[in-house]
Amino acid sequence: MNAQLKVLPAAQNRAIPDLFSLKGRVALVTGGAGRYGRAISRALAEAGATVIIASRNKKTCEEYAEVLSREDFDAHGFALNASENDSVQSVASRIELKWGRIDVLFNNAVSVHAEPLCEHSVEKWAQAVDINAKAVYRMCMVFGEVMAKHGAGSIVNVASIYGVVSPDFRIYDGHSEMTNPPSYGFVKAGMIQLTRYLAVYFGSRGVRVNSLSPGGLFSAGMPVEFVLNYARRVPLGRMASANDIAGAAVFLASDASAYVTGQNLLVDGGYTAL
Repeated sequence: MNAQLKVLPAAQNRAIPDLFSLKGRVALVTGGAGRYGRAISRALAEAGATVIIASRNKKTCEEYAEVLSREDFDAHGFALNASENDSVQSVASRIELKWGRIDVLFNNAVSVHAEPLCEHSVEKWAQAVDINAKAVYRMCMVFGEVMAKHGAGSIVNVASIYGVVSPDFRIYDGHSEMTNPPSYGFVKAGMIQLTRYLAVYFGSRGVRVNSLSPGGLFSAGMPVEFVLNYARRVPLGRMASANDIAGAAVFLASDASAYVTGQNLLVDGGYTAL
């Protein structure tokens, strides 16, 4: 009987703010100075985490880290090329050496060229799939093992609604430069399945793996017609804001989701419900 009781959760009574707190945690966000990455990096920093903002463009990462640092958040900009094993291993070693562990990983970086199917050649398809699929797999395996060594961690793969449904091309009418290439959804759907696989693989060693699939994120400068077309397609009648992404990011990174793994959290205003 006692052996059976060991599998039951320990009695806890933690306050809600404590569950969402990331104080004392170390988080790495790839593409952390990009459109989605900036919202995620800031959210984790505001929740108390030490945030490492990383991409191939070290200068951009350092500049955004400095923006957060001036607001008294603990942020750092690193150079990272997830397509190169030496770069990933080097960053992992650097983080372990400086902070002793990695608690949260957001695989947010993506290489994509928005172009219609007729312009997306087999070669472009293969290149996009090769770069993105290898990068997320390498990051999950390297940092997943670091987390597993310490018995805890949360990996969040930033996927997309287009890993679940096909694009509604009517949204892009007149704006072909913003359309969705076929390789993008292919990669994101694979990322969601990889998330499930790794959740099972790492689960017994304390590492949770989930994916976050946002809908379209509004940004200044978007064509008004596109924004209106998108909003009409969404039950909540608008595009996503940075706060919409931020709340979901902190939830999946923190102990608020301690019993959540292998899931794909859709933050899309109901887009995929139609």
